Amino acid sequence: MKLDTALVHAGVRRDPVYGAISAPIYQSASFQHPALGESTGYDYSRSGNPTRSALEDALARVEGGERALAFASGMAAITCVLQLFGPDDHLVVTEDLYGGTYRLLEQVFPLPHTYVDTTDLEAVRGAIRPNTRAILVESLTNPRMKRADLAALAALCRDAGARLIVDNTFLTPCLCRPLDLGADIVLHSATKYLAGHNDVVAGALVARDADLGERLYFIQNAVGSALGPQESWLVVRGLKTLALRMERHQQNAMRIAEWLGRHPLVEQVLYPGVGGMLSFTVTDPVLVPRVLRRVSLILFAESLGGVETLITFPWAQTHADMPADVRERLGITDRLLRLSVGIEDADDLIADLAQALEG
Repeated sequence: MKLDTALVHAGVRRDPVYGAISAPIYQSASFQHPALGESTGYDYSRSGNPTRSALEDALARVEGGERALAFASGMAAITCVLQLFGPDDHLVVTEDLYGGTYRLLEQVFPLPHTYVDTTDLEAVRGAIRPNTRAILVESLTNPRMKRADLAALAALCRDAGARLIVDNTFLTPCLCRPLDLGADIVLHSATKYLAGHNDVVAGALVARDADLGERLYFIQNAVGSALGPQESWLVVRGLKTLALRMERHQQNAMRIAEWLGRHPLVEQVLYPGVGGMLSFTVTDPVLVPRVLRRVSLILFAESLGGVETLITFPWAQTHADMPADVRERLGITDRLLRLSVGIEDADDLIADLAQALEG
């Protein structure tokens, strides 16, 4: 089955009684036992829910993994991953990463870790220690849009006896399948492209092998960070149009990146030619509040990956927890704006950016 087809059929054939095309929402905390020592496979919704199973089965299929788990948020998903490791386990982490992940590593988990430019294989190799247990990377870094060689990183992990963990939120399985390239775990903020409509908060993990998936499930069940049935159904619904949406996101982002690249008030455009995310730096910091104030079709808001175009100022929003000198060194400056390009008409989006920059 091709990926586009698998996405469209997410959640289909989950109702053997009535044959509902849409996966039923099992809004139940508990499930009746047929008899002592017997179970339908579902006992308590923290441990498993049929609607969540519909989502998890679809995610495992489209990412090419053995086990998927759906979480209450993307941060809950990455928290579950980090709980695989102990206080003596070292992680190599991409230096240009989402600010929430940075905050988790710096202020919540006492894990030894080293930040490195994961597009530089020699730098990654030099950061690996005898106790390195994982490399954590984003398929596209946030917000600098740098893309690492995942297959090469997977080879480094195999040599070091470490796991490769890839946050695939920006590219989705439509544009990148990290497990096929040797990654061990893929994670998503499913709030973003997977759900796609800015109406649900969710996270997901997909494990390449069943044993690792079972370990992650044990942690999820013990901690209680699973996704509810209503939210699971919304993400299943979003998956059905993911391939179409990603095609339009990418077409629009390419056109906008080309237009921004010619604009005299734009110093640099960061777009790798794939996906719907881009960042750009303006020539003067005073332009930033003006653009954010004047956009009318584009929404000044947190998050990304929805059908509506959103603009964000990472310096003061998504990456505010990073020290200023670190932000400056990484190029997350007071002139950098991040654009999550939606599926509107590209001409309308360009017209809105033009009046915001030039007004």
